[in-house]
Amino acid sequence: MQLVIDQLNKTYPNGVKALDNLNLEIGQGMFGLLGPNGAGKSSLMRTIATLQIPDSGSLYFNEINILNQAQELRKVLGYLPQKFGVYPKMSAEKLLNYFGILKGLRSKKERNIMVQKVLELTNLDDVKKKSVSDYSGGMKQRFGIAQLLMNNPKLIIVDEPTAGLDPAERNRFLNVLREVSSANTVIFSTHIVDDVRDLCNNMAIMNSGKILQKAKPTEAIQSLKSKIWKKNILNEELEIYKSKFQVLSSGFNEDNTIKIRVYADSRPNESFENVKANLEDVYFIGLQK
Repeated sequence: MQLVIDQLNKTYPNGVKALDNLNLEIGQGMFGLLGPNGAGKSSLMRTIATLQIPDSGSLYFNEINILNQAQELRKVLGYLPQKFGVYPKMSAEKLLNYFGILKGLRSKKERNIMVQKVLELTNLDDVKKKSVSDYSGGMKQRFGIAQLLMNNPKLIIVDEPTAGLDPAERNRFLNVLREVSSANTVIFSTHIVDDVRDLCNNMAIMNSGKILQKAKPTEAIQSLKSKIWKKNILNEELEIYKSKFQVLSSGFNEDNTIKIRVYADSRPNESFENVKANLEDVYFIGLQK
């Protein structure tokens, strides 16, 4: 299975260029699309999901020409947007049954089997009689996965799904995604580096409508071996160091000094200490390119 995106462009009426000659190939498994808010990630997700039309370019999933065969793509698509609404006072079981009808499962027996299957997979079986509108944020996100699985999708898109979840809910949600990713193509759009580190076997960094880097997380981190350096400095020295070195990140220590991480091929000077690279370093270097 493969999604191929070729020279995709999209400019909104207000002049914002959301997609800028974007090229990307995504295979089977969990793919992380990492970028800051406003990078164009949601615009790309909506375009792949046939919810908006690009100005130019092409999109293929296997043999499906997405721009010309939107209905064919929707048959194999599961989509979880950033925000989604549910009918008030309707239980998860009844709402999933309704979604099954919308997705073409005409047999009541077949729908009931699928509803039970996705409830168990998303760990919602014990609350299936409860109104979805009363679910916690994490439970609603797991319900979102349940509904998108009702048509056995081959291409799954989840857009910023862990934003606002507490650590326990996030872990439960990510475990559900791990379950469904092995046999499908799953695109996981996020601005949270830890989500990609914990979940994805391939990733791309996106900003200003462009793909800045594509790599396996482990290989991207390995490419920075012996190139990340740290030092503690005074707060008033930060701007000076930013002007002299490629500072990737900074944060306060307990004594109110600042720890900085710098990217350089060799030790900037004797006061710097070499440290192990991480995915945040990869991300910040990508954004600075």
